[in-house]
Amino acid sequence: MSTKSSGSVALPPVETGSRKPALVTGIGVVVLLSCLVGWYAAADRWTPYSGTGAVAGYVAQVAPQVSGPVTEVLVEDNSRVTAGSPLFRIDPTLFELAVRQMEAELAQTLQATSAGVAGIAAAEAQVAQANAALQNTRAVSSRTLQLVERGVYPQARADDARGDLRTAEAASRAAEAQRDQAARQLGSANSDNPQLVAATARLQKARTDLLNTTVLAATDGVVTNLSLTVGQYAAAGQPLLTVIDSRGGWLVADYRENQLRNIDAGDPVEIAFDVAPGHIFRGRVQSLAWGIDTGRLSSGGLAQPQANTRWFEPARRVPVRIEMALDEAPPKVRIGAKVSLVVNADGGNAGLLWWIAQGLMRASTLLSYLY
Repeated sequence: MSTKSSGSVALPPVETGSRKPALVTGIGVVVLLSCLVGWYAAADRWTPYSGTGAVAGYVAQVAPQVSGPVTEVLVEDNSRVTAGSPLFRIDPTLFELAVRQMEAELAQTLQATSAGVAGIAAAEAQVAQANAALQNTRAVSSRTLQLVERGVYPQARADDARGDLRTAEAASRAAEAQRDQAARQLGSANSDNPQLVAATARLQKARTDLLNTTVLAATDGVVTNLSLTVGQYAAAGQPLLTVIDSRGGWLVADYRENQLRNIDAGDPVEIAFDVAPGHIFRGRVQSLAWGIDTGRLSSGGLAQPQANTRWFEPARRVPVRIEMALDEAPPKVRIGAKVSLVVNADGGNAGLLWWIAQGLMRASTLLSYLY
């Protein structure tokens, strides 16, 4: 008699070994994700990266000191200019008439006080011209000495600049001496006459305004985004032209607050410019910004709270200023150019993290060939 049930069905044995590969894969994925999260957190603190950097520089907004229609534009867009070179001219007709009127008023005042006209007028004109030349020479000499200190110009240029400044100062003193001599010839009573002082001041202002109808470049640089044209009305104090200063520039990158913990002035930086794919440049941290605008301050009013419906408020970013040698910058770099940067915030001791950051930087700059 058989002991087996005729209605039973045999079940296949459970293969417990088939679950092992899936379990190992799951554990591997978890470990890999944990390593990536750990690396990301450590890299943010010891090798912080920013892909939102930009090239910054000194930008001068050129505005006339007198108002009137523009009669001549002497520069072109993207042209280089030197300090003291003319940029554009304003119609001088009204200012020439003003000078003649002030000269006539001064002559009448001098006649009323029995003084000579020619001596005082010529002396004041020489003083005005000498002072204008001295101010221009001081500005040019200061910029030249700065460029000599940076090694852009040879030392001989510094000697020439100092010599030019001494000559201009001597000319200014000589002009003032001639003016004082002419005033003494009038006598103490006449030189202290309020009408004479007022007429002389008005004449000097009229001549200064006439000189200011020719607008000069205050620094060496490049004219950019030029839209000024003949016939356009120039208002005093309103910028009409932009000059990018050629003294150099710097880099600015925005970093999240949690990336700033270990960044200090002097930390080495690796830099990648989109304008120079495949190349890595080096610089150092110059400084960290001391504050940013949160949009909540209202001078003389109430606080302005910002409505935020997000679960997590976006991280605030603080500008970090990076400097590098001028002669090491790419030749085609421009103000506002995009820059990617990574900082060795461990003072050169980041080890493996720094090696990984260097490798990623080189990979990212190679991708700049494509976009």
